[in-house]
Amino acid sequence: MDKLTITTLGELKEFGIKTGSIKEELRRNLLETFKNGKNPFTGIIGYEDTVIPDIETAILSGHNMLLLGLRGQAKTKIARLFTNLLDEYIPVIKGTEINDDPFNPVSFEGKKIIEESGDNTPVEWLHRDERYSEKLATPDVTIADLIGDVDPIKAANLRLPYSDERVIHFGIIPRSHRGIFVINELPDLQARIQVALFNLLQEKDAQIRGFKLRLPLDIQFVFTANPEDYTNRGSIVTPLKDRIESQILTHYPKEISIAKDITKSEARVSNDRSSKIFMNDVLHNILEEISFQARKSEYIDINSGVSARLSISALENLYSSAERRMLKNNESETMIRVSDFKSVIPAITGKVELVYEGEQEGPFKVANILIGKAIKEHFSKYFPNPDKLKKVEGSNPYKEITNWFNNGNSIDMFFDESFSSYKNKLASIPGLEPLIENSNLTYSDDHEKYLLMEFALNGLAEYSLISKLGLERKIRFDDMLSGMFSTEDDEYDYDDNEPYL
Repeated sequence: MDKLTITTLGELKEFGIKTGSIKEELRRNLLETFKNGKNPFTGIIGYEDTVIPDIETAILSGHNMLLLGLRGQAKTKIARLFTNLLDEYIPVIKGTEINDDPFNPVSFEGKKIIEESGDNTPVEWLHRDERYSEKLATPDVTIADLIGDVDPIKAANLRLPYSDERVIHFGIIPRSHRGIFVINELPDLQARIQVALFNLLQEKDAQIRGFKLRLPLDIQFVFTANPEDYTNRGSIVTPLKDRIESQILTHYPKEISIAKDITKSEARVSNDRSSKIFMNDVLHNILEEISFQARKSEYIDINSGVSARLSISALENLYSSAERRMLKNNESETMIRVSDFKSVIPAITGKVELVYEGEQEGPFKVANILIGKAIKEHFSKYFPNPDKLKKVEGSNPYKEITNWFNNGNSIDMFFDESFSSYKNKLASIPGLEPLIENSNLTYSDDHEKYLLMEFALNGLAEYSLISKLGLERKIRFDDMLSGMFSTEDDEYDYDDNEPYL
């Protein structure tokens, strides 16, 4: 007999089905995943040795928990994965508002149905996905929203006095009975509302207005918070924090390789696009480096954090920029270029909180500075560091390139340039192709080779061996002296030592 065909309490007893608390259920199913070698937190990358073990320990201890970390650290995503540790279906008394357990009803309605129907009490099956509730804490959230309040319409329809508990309209927390309830951004909840959660966490019951009502609710609470909120907008009242048994700290990726895996898994890049638009690994490293540079930049509020969504949005923009160029040039395929990083700027400016120094520079310029620092950081991993070459006598691998620019030559790299034009311009610079061939960079075709040549050119500009000017439709590479005195009308207004890209 399939248990899902069971429709009464008597059949549940006959079939031998038992129920327990949600914390016991989570613990039991977690132990089962250990035995089977399964991962209930699939899609969470970079927390395998830090956050996930702490969460598993809290579940085994039967704890409510607080996930504490800066923006974009997958706190809500983790909370939503808790449903993987719930039973696929559980029995509930049919028609009750708060998913009453047929073996242990807590609501007036549930108890009444059991009393009147006994083993004939109708039951239905609740799927695990319906046992997850989430509320974003905002200053306008009320106790009625979370716990409940008297419903005058219900009182009128049932012709009951306000002293009768049947006139209560339950809030989202009682309706999460036997499920998981998540409050995001807990510090944004008003202090008096946080106080209302004390009983739920300690005594495991809800109190609504003046009713002599005790609802021993069975809920797994998961709270999320940003440490910035403790000082800037609100705080978690100390008694409430004391009642949350486990506080788990999240963090940003500690390595570029982990950040890349997160970005690839979250970015909306279809297979159709990725089959026509190729991205060299060097450029993806530079993309992730932007966030790493931002998290230690003097222009950005480190207490606010730099979300992983920056890299995700930036990668999507890079593909879109390359796709737009490909379509405009009627090409069947293309490769993301360094010049495409201009499309990353909108993904940066909206996702960083600037301090006073950053506000003085402006978000556009700060974004360009971060991109430039990322390019410079990775240039030195593949080519000799130009700063160190100045202190060492011997051959200079960049001399032929810089001499060519110093002799009055320059090139304009247009953002929408076709590959043939892009290739011809880069090939015209003496010494650039041998520089790539003599490096430890690898490439499979001309597209990759010329992309790496463009990367090297940008790196030389970041080390101030040549100048790079961001113009309205293009980037101009020139000698340093010409770059300092450029007066072209469409040039953006910022210093060439802190260039456009």
